[in-house]
Amino acid sequence: MGYDVARFQGDVDEDLICPICSGVLEEPVQAPHCEHAFCNACITQWFSQQQTCPVDRSVVTVAHLRPVPRIMRNMLSKLQITCDNAVFGCTAVVRLDNLMSHLNDCEHNPKRPVTCEQGCGLEMPKDELPNHNCIKHLRSVVQQQQTRIAELEKTSAEHKHQLAEQKRDIQLLKAYMRAIRSVNPNLQNLEETIEYNEILEWVNSLQPARVTRWGGMISTPDAVLQAVIKRSLVESGCPTSIINELIENAHERNWPQGLATLETRQMNRRYYENYVAKRIPGKQAVVVMACENQHMGEEMVLEPGLVMIFAHGVEEI
Repeated sequence: MGYDVARFQGDVDEDLICPICSGVLEEPVQAPHCEHAFCNACITQWFSQQQTCPVDRSVVTVAHLRPVPRIMRNMLSKLQITCDNAVFGCTAVVRLDNLMSHLNDCEHNPKRPVTCEQGCGLEMPKDELPNHNCIKHLRSVVQQQQTRIAELEKTSAEHKHQLAEQKRDIQLLKAYMRAIRSVNPNLQNLEETIEYNEILEWVNSLQPARVTRWGGMISTPDAVLQAVIKRSLVESGCPTSIINELIENAHERNWPQGLATLETRQMNRRYYENYVAKRIPGKQAVVVMACENQHMGEEMVLEPGLVMIFAHGVEEI
């Protein structure tokens, strides 16, 4: 849905208004023949009811939609808009194309992560800080750790036995592969098959995800953010053989041609809903694995997959 017109400084050109929601265009797309422009979310919802242009009723489908011209994108980007957090005291007025980066750092954002400075060091949304109790939190942490320790002690002997068996089986399997590789050429790819099955098992263990705000994609994550995502991948059980590749593929410098620049991403945004995406547990990030996205073509996926990190807008399905 579009941005509220009342949030903008000065008059907004009527060509920049979505005829469906009457707001300023957000992620705009255009019907090719009549050239009417709409918010992507608005026209997608409209098409769920009928396949016509809302303005002149000409026949239009999702497949017909195209990005709006560069001049319209430039006009939108230069509009001055008030911060989403104005109701919480933010007086900032920024260019529309800088809004997302401002929101990430806005000190008035009630959901901005802050750290408790009273002793426990817990990171939490800013609006939860007034009701936070360090002692209660630390007591909960201690109880959780005690429960975890008890569970580990109870099962440690069993786990050690299972681990020893697994290591022995792996060594036997490797020895078996070495022995038969030189005898039977058809088994050359056995290791690759095992690795692929490990990757597939991990991918299937993740929750399917839906991205509601593609415009919040962080295309150039810094080293700290990449380290956080890498830790989450490790904790999720991601095979170690692909972790580094996935993290490298979290930056636009490694992305395929269809995602390589901001302009190509805007042009291809209508295809994003076709991605099969899985959520990286606990993070505003998803993995788009090549094994699940062969239908997207080489211009939109990479081997073994892509990591896409967002400021917001990732939901589990």
